Amino acid sequence: MNSFLSFVSRTSDSSIDQGVVDEASHCLDRFTEAFNSLDLAGMDAQLHFPHVMISESETLLWDAPGQHPSDFFLRLKSTGWASTRYESKVPVLTSRDKVHFLVTYTRRSNVGAELSRHTNLWIVVRRNDMWGISLRSY
Repeated sequence: MNSFLSFVSRTSDSSIDQGVVDEASHCLDRFTEAFNSLDLAGMDAQLHFPHVMISESETLLWDAPGQHPSDFFLRLKSTGWASTRYESKVPVLTSRDKVHFLVTYTRRSNVGAELSRHTNLWIVVRRNDMWGISLRSY
């Protein structure tokens, strides 16, 4: 983006291109498949960098892959977690190359019991013909 005017000229319209939403949604599915497979590199493969995470009032900026703590899954498993699944992925703003999703997912035990439920805003962007998650707000 070279200027604010080029940004203004590309604002999202009110129509939803279901094909674009489906492509962006598949990126989220691949991320969660990697998550459930304990595959940090696979998760990183579905992110665009720099990658932004907003949690409460804290903003994290990851410039490159490999930023998850090495004990990420050990800590998660200590809560009884066995898998994560989407309950809904609602597109709330779309354009040709970007979809904002209101994502609701649950963390589940090995017997499928719901341990926690989260609703977040995730922004998926197509850059160089690749869909990747650019921002997650928790």
